[in-house]
Amino acid sequence: MNITHIFGENVRYFRNSKGISQEILADMSGLHRTYIGAVERGERNITLINAEKIANALNQPLKAFFQKNV
Repeated sequence: MNITHIFGENVRYFRNSKGISQEILADMSGLHRTYIGAVERGERNITLINAEKIANALNQPLKAFFQKNV
C-alpha cells in the first residue's frame, strides 16, 4: 500500500467518522467532489496545500492522514 492509498483511506475514515458526504467535505475544503473521491481511492497524488485544506476541513492534524491503520 502506498502513501496515496494510506492518505485516501484516512480521509474516508475521518470523513465517515464525522458523518459527512464527499460533497460536504468538498464544500468545506474548497475542492471538487470528484477530486475528494479520487483522493479517497488513492488515485490522486495530492499536493500538500490540498492535503492541508482537507485536514483543516476535518479538524485533524495533517500528520494523522499519513499514519497507517487509523
